[in-house]
Amino acid sequence: MSTDALVILKNDHKEIRKLFRDFRSAGDNAVKTKSAIVDKIITALTVHTYIENEVLYPRVRDLVPDLGDDVLESYEEHHVADVLISELAAMSPDDERFDAKTTVLIENVEHHIEEEEDEWFPQVRESLGRKTLQEIGAELLECKEKAPTSPAQPSALKKAVDAVAS
Repeated sequence: MSTDALVILKNDHKEIRKLFRDFRSAGDNAVKTKSAIVDKIITALTVHTYIENEVLYPRVRDLVPDLGDDVLESYEEHHVADVLISELAAMSPDDERFDAKTTVLIENVEHHIEEEEDEWFPQVRESLGRKTLQEIGAELLECKEKAPTSPAQPSALKKAVDAVAS
């Protein structure tokens, strides 16, 4: 497995996009299937946003100051995703807003992924180089081991509060 930070994050993005496709193709009446997929989406996004917020974003802000505004926007996009994730985690899959809320989450996250991968990941790669990206990647993998998997876990709640307070 690569320890390049951007490869690790793009692999996460690929897994998240697959979950989104699974949700979209599940069918209108597939309540149990959609519920199981949304549970996986919640876990994947909780872990992913945590490691980006804790490791990647602070490092990029320090090492590539030109991307500071992009990183701040990404923090805010994560905050929006965290709010939607928390709401979805508390909802019943047969709630009339469950599919709509999941769709809004998917659309927001897809936009976020596109911005990262198309706009600022290439600048990060160019600015930091292989060795630094591998060091950051090792930090990401270490952080992933202790990352919350549910928005109700204390470290996930702290991340959400920090986003509001910042």
